[in-house]
Amino acid sequence: MITKRIIPCLDVRDGRVVKGVHFEGLRDVSSPVELADLYSRSGADELVFYDITASADDRKIFTEILRETASKVFIPLTVGGGIGSVEDFDRVLKCGADKVSVNSGAIRNPKLIGEAAKRYGSQCVVLSADVKRVDGVFRVFAKGGRENTGMEAISWIRYGVEEGAGEIVVNSMDTDGVKKGFDLEMLEAVCDAVSVPVIASGGAGTVQDFIDLFKALPKVDAGLAASVFHFGEIRIADLKQEMQRAGIPARIVNTEG
Repeated sequence: MITKRIIPCLDVRDGRVVKGVHFEGLRDVSSPVELADLYSRSGADELVFYDITASADDRKIFTEILRETASKVFIPLTVGGGIGSVEDFDRVLKCGADKVSVNSGAIRNPKLIGEAAKRYGSQCVVLSADVKRVDGVFRVFAKGGRENTGMEAISWIRYGVEEGAGEIVVNSMDTDGVKKGFDLEMLEAVCDAVSVPVIASGGAGTVQDFIDLFKALPKVDAGLAASVFHFGEIRIADLKQEMQRAGIPARIVNTEG
């Protein structure tokens, strides 16, 4: 089994990390620069930085806070929010990102996935999908979960991979912030549809939730979470030790922030 990645997510609004439930009721957490530094030193395998209101506000991502955050990170950094063109990819990569996440921008212009993959390589293009059950069907939502696109999620994700996305982040809006476990049904459907790495997002509440995820769905490459890490409910070093005890390969570091 390939080493499983643990990825903290920084949801950034107005230059501050925030967190809510079901994409609503956002509350202030901390500075993204401080958290990025902490996670980089404490065993996180990668870091995700989302400017969560950039698409809804129809503006570009905040480059100053991104550049400062990237300077503190010595692990792969994925950045998303307000990415609507190849030029946006270029700008974010020049700020220090290793990978760029597209969501609403790709929904508006599906050709963006292929254009970016051709210019920067598939390994640089991450398709993030905010997915929610609507009348029993997995539907894709845009603009930070505010807008139902009506698109069926699995076919959209499959299309994105065919166009060149090298990685998929599946954000289950049904389980986001609830801390009752990952959305295994949704994730299994995605894993069965694509062959690229799949990152599970939404629902982590305990160490056991991560272990259950990787045990139930060996194809899932990584687990992403926010509040359980931000508020100290789960320490990454402890999580990885428990993963190893459960027979799940994890990268262990000797230093702890």
